[in-house]
Amino acid sequence: MEAWLGLGSNLQQPVAQLRRALKGLSATRGIELTKVSSFYSTPPWGDEEQDDFVNAVAQIETDLEPVPLLHALQSIEDVMGRERSDHRWGPRLIDIDLLLYADRIFRSAELELPHPRMQERAFVLLPLSQLDGKLNIPGYGRVDTLLSGLDYSGITRLGSGHME
Repeated sequence: MEAWLGLGSNLQQPVAQLRRALKGLSATRGIELTKVSSFYSTPPWGDEEQDDFVNAVAQIETDLEPVPLLHALQSIEDVMGRERSDHRWGPRLIDIDLLLYADRIFRSAELELPHPRMQERAFVLLPLSQLDGKLNIPGYGRVDTLLSGLDYSGITRLGSGHME
């Protein structure tokens, strides 16, 4: 099944953290990394009193169902040293979000698909549009159309990302 992931970090060499997360994804049973966007420097969202983030999007093929996939992503974050707190939108060593799982709309106590508010976030839609601007976000529309309504002027492409 095709799924899309958002990756972000703004602590301890964020580019290195994203590369490490991508290696963790590639090494995880049931996950095949198929595409990775460039890395982007993005201003913080929500709590603006912190360093800029480095964000990217990855497309994967997986045989894991959504909740077990979420648990696999959280396991990679835990191994990398992510500390979870109640501070929303705060600094992150690593954040791996399950954005989309095929065209499923899904809600449970631990997971909501599509990822909540992804359609409002240029730091998600810009790298996603690089990989597939015509991708449909169930219930919201095409990535390129959604991105055209957002201000992404503060986001800078850092290069081709994980291969550099």
